[in-house]
Amino acid sequence: MNEKLVECKNREFLYALYSRIFLLEADPELLKTVAQKDIKEFFPNLYDWEPYQKLSAQELIDQHLNIDFTEISLLHLTPYESFYTREDAMIESGGDNPIYTFYERFNFVVEKDKARVISPDHIAIEMEFMYMLIGAEAKAIENSDYKAAKEYKEMQKEFLEKHLLTFAPIYLINVKNESKTPFYHDAAMTGLEFLLSDYQHLQTT
Repeated sequence: MNEKLVECKNREFLYALYSRIFLLEADPELLKTVAQKDIKEFFPNLYDWEPYQKLSAQELIDQHLNIDFTEISLLHLTPYESFYTREDAMIESGGDNPIYTFYERFNFVVEKDKARVISPDHIAIEMEFMYMLIGAEAKAIENSDYKAAKEYKEMQKEFLEKHLLTFAPIYLINVKNESKTPFYHDAAMTGLEFLLSDYQHLQTT
């Protein structure tokens, strides 16, 4: 497979993974994904955690992970860009949210009810948009349309600069510090490392 295509597929997978982790509560399918051998490096503290070793997937979810998810996404921390970037620290859920400028260019529709978010600038939705852009880049590479692929990559860099990186590092650092489970601690820690390294990658390619 084309080296650039492999790179796209890997980046697309990681954005999809982190998007899923921070969007909704964990489920057995998600735990099955993170148990894969090639994923373990992204969860360095999870596998030695006693509850992870001893409890069933559903017990782990009910007794630990769902409680932690509620704390880091609903009760104590706020995963929305506008909360961090607006002077009044209010979440902009209406059409005035500048993120719509990007989404509309690619006909990216956020089904807020289905995703259970109150605004389209939720960190998981922005990560979903990134893997959509990367998927479009991959398709362009498969079609040998390298001009379009470059344009999609430039859009990814612009989106990171103007949106995702304006708040995600702060939020993920807070999650890392306040999470009660290795699962969300590790996801926040390696998710932040991935975002920063991906931005550096986009600057140099």
